[in-house]
Amino acid sequence: MRNKYKRYTITSALPYANGPIHIGHLAGVYVPADIYARYLRLKGEDVVFVCGSDEHGVPITIRAKKEGKTPQQIADTYNALIKKSFEDFGISFDIYSRTSNKTHYETASDFFLRLHEKNAFKVIESEQYYDEEQKEFLADRYIKGTCPKCGFPDAYGDQCENCGSTLSPAELIDPQSMLSGSKPVLKKTKHWYLPLDEYEPWLRQWILNGHKEWKPNVYGQCKSWIDQGLQPRAVTRDLDWGVPVPVEGAQGKVLYVWFDAPIGYISATKEWAEKTGNDWELYWKDEETRLIHFIGKDNIVFHCIIFPSMLHEYGEFILPDNVPANEFLNLEGDKISTSRNWAVWLHEYLEDFPGKEDVLRYTLCANAPETKDNDFTWKDFQAKNNNELVAILGNFVNRVLVLLNKYYGGEIPERGELYDLDKELIAYLEKAPEIIENSLDQFKFREALANFLELARAGNKYLAETEPWKLIKTNPGRVKTIMNMAAQVVANITVVGEPFLPFTSSKLYDFLNLGKLSWQDAGSVDLLAVGHKVNKPELLFTKIEDDEIERQIKKLKSTALENNTGKENEIAAVKETISYDEFMKMDIRIGTVLEAEKIKKSNKLLKMLVDTGIDKRTIVSGIAKYFEPEDVIGKQVTVLLNLASRKIMGIESQGRILLAEDKDGKLIFVVPEEGIDNGSMVS
Repeated sequence: MRNKYKRYTITSALPYANGPIHIGHLAGVYVPADIYARYLRLKGEDVVFVCGSDEHGVPITIRAKKEGKTPQQIADTYNALIKKSFEDFGISFDIYSRTSNKTHYETASDFFLRLHEKNAFKVIESEQYYDEEQKEFLADRYIKGTCPKCGFPDAYGDQCENCGSTLSPAELIDPQSMLSGSKPVLKKTKHWYLPLDEYEPWLRQWILNGHKEWKPNVYGQCKSWIDQGLQPRAVTRDLDWGVPVPVEGAQGKVLYVWFDAPIGYISATKEWAEKTGNDWELYWKDEETRLIHFIGKDNIVFHCIIFPSMLHEYGEFILPDNVPANEFLNLEGDKISTSRNWAVWLHEYLEDFPGKEDVLRYTLCANAPETKDNDFTWKDFQAKNNNELVAILGNFVNRVLVLLNKYYGGEIPERGELYDLDKELIAYLEKAPEIIENSLDQFKFREALANFLELARAGNKYLAETEPWKLIKTNPGRVKTIMNMAAQVVANITVVGEPFLPFTSSKLYDFLNLGKLSWQDAGSVDLLAVGHKVNKPELLFTKIEDDEIERQIKKLKSTALENNTGKENEIAAVKETISYDEFMKMDIRIGTVLEAEKIKKSNKLLKMLVDTGIDKRTIVSGIAKYFEPEDVIGKQVTVLLNLASRKIMGIESQGRILLAEDKDGKLIFVVPEEGIDNGSMVS
């Protein structure tokens, strides 16, 4: 594998320019991509690492309308913030571009025209929701309604954020336009579609037979999509923000963002090549180039099925050799939510923890959600810093450099006779880079980081077993060998640690007074020549105290609470006033839960049998996250009885149990203070 390719094109998902970068983005995409790019460069490989702001999404137009700005103003603001955050955090893109620039518009238009000329698209007329008050077709994210699967009242037209189900606007119950609040109507419109169903045989061969080495979560999702049967997918939409569709009869239409955004990788490479004098086509059309996409799991279908189909149909382009997508990172046990401000924002972290870029890089890599969702907590962040970076890595480096300066004025002493402990350490150092390399080549970044830290553990163990501070007076010749060996471990840490901890590695190069080394240099016990002088050290890492962590936890909870409060007020303000008579139509009674069970294939829903005093009825409620079945059996509850029944996950739900949500998002049953007969009315 390593000798097959002459160059590498590495892409990482284009972040939407409608908000800052948070730790979920970093752990899922940008930290692993940066580790891999830095690793390849250290090996001397020809690498272009591209990214840029995705500026044509509906979330941007939503934010623009909300803030009374143009989409371009929103994109300009967040492109600048995101780009600076990445730079300050040490993400080593060769270019960070944007999809609103001229090169991208030209590239995306040319790509569409090439496929259009090959008759790759189907023009299909269909009915889509239209806002008659605003006089425009509604993107899926501009439509809200009740989820047909879990009953959540604020599901979007493309996804329910409560149960995670993928939806279409037509499936929503009581759809509503987010622009005007009115009920949208269906209106005919035509769009250009990519017939993915026609690529099924090729995709089955290319992915399911040709890429069995892909990560199980990636391969499995691709197989599921293909086995379910692919459908034609629109590549255009009715919108006034984006790349205009460059054919006749497409006025008022732009390229759909999922079609336009991945082409941004190509346009960014063109921009980089023009600035550096390279040939961009070598990085996209030469079979000796390896193309790798780093993404989150929500982008697997676009990068493994749709974009490859586009490239395949176009011809000339290479296809992705691997797509090492990660799962999601949660925060303090809860899903990261930008709308609730339940997130750790990169630009704020950099302000709150100056000089601790590598502490976050280390923690996010150590907790990377590579095969399943994982969790970030501030307490674990503190522990990773204090117990691993400070106590293991920082402690070892500091001890070695302090002793070198104390005993030999900072000069590397000569080695004498080698003992078994020395030989064991040499054998370990020689194989350590290959162990780390094997993990990196398989995109196992957590494993690679753990193997990297083993170098420092081995160094600490060596010093603890040899105890040079005890031998310095009785056997100074032996101490010279020990300190030479320990210094060589520090030098190896400096080299192989660079992909993971670039700021720390830079400090170590300064401490060691050493010129830049390559990956191939690692594994040697002669990186520091006898007589070479090192500098006096400073602490690599400092402890993070409890009060700093408590401050971050308090900040997280308070900002999320403020955001929730604002959101609740906003929702309350837009609800229509109802009359007294309408209120009196609601039949609300006290009942008792007789039976309860979780619904298969759902982690949100409980099916309950409720005695309402007048009958026993089944009610499905999205409370399984907060209550086990045994928690609710025998509990008195308040039930809205005359709510129209609906099928949820194939089960007819006949009513709604009333609950309140506290400031922390916890659900609480609305119940009478005292036990009361079932069927008692609430008025």
